[in-house]
Amino acid sequence: MPTIEENRIVWNNSQQWTDNGEIWSDSWGSPDNQWVWTILPRIHRYIPTERILEIAPGFGRWTNYLKDLCKELIVVDLSELCIQRCRERFSSATNISYYANDGKNLDMIPDKSIDFAFSFDSLSHAEPDVIEAYLAQLARKFKPNGVGFLHHSNLGAYRLFSEQTTKMLHFALSKTLGFNTLWRSRNMTSEKFADLVDKAGMQTISQEKINWHNNRHFLIDCFTVFTQKSSKWARPSRALVNGKFMQEAHRSKTLFPLYGQA
Repeated sequence: MPTIEENRIVWNNSQQWTDNGEIWSDSWGSPDNQWVWTILPRIHRYIPTERILEIAPGFGRWTNYLKDLCKELIVVDLSELCIQRCRERFSSATNISYYANDGKNLDMIPDKSIDFAFSFDSLSHAEPDVIEAYLAQLARKFKPNGVGFLHHSNLGAYRLFSEQTTKMLHFALSKTLGFNTLWRSRNMTSEKFADLVDKAGMQTISQEKINWHNNRHFLIDCFTVFTQKSSKWARPSRALVNGKFMQEAHRSKTLFPLYGQA
């Protein structure tokens, strides 16, 4: 859980997209604020560049910024509704290609063509089989110095017992400690992601475990950066446990009216 088909059903439902999905940036105050204070500092070394792939763009919260940081942007989503909405929203942009896929397939992208692959606040709902499929293909789609930044689940780190017992535990924790699974994959962990990167023949270069609208002790998400083993970016992986991630969001929301708005 959640399966590809469940994701397709959920994200093809227009009722999920309150305020075009921008509501999910409320903790930062706005998508602009979240991009400037949280996302851009983590990826700035790799952009601007020639060709970017965005996996699961939704209604284009981050597409809005990525399109101006490359010569060509390719967006791929399993939701036909999301692809349609992005086409409408960015109709004036001439450098974007749009594809609806089956939730795993990147065959529409030429090999050795991607400089930077990006996904944020989307693949956290993806199970390991989806992650594995994407990573195996990215190993072929990357240019020699291609880099990926993918936001994924680490909820599997808290899977201690059977599926049913784990669900009961998560429910109890949500009532007592503010623990919320947020429809994350219960089977993905940072360690498993790193293993899948290695299995694909690539190199993990950093992993940041974070809390997300949760008690700071529950690091249910992770940002992983990875590249080809022969890439100029390749190095031994560095790790950070960041239980203050949401403090970063709240602080940026407080500062933004002073320094981030005209």
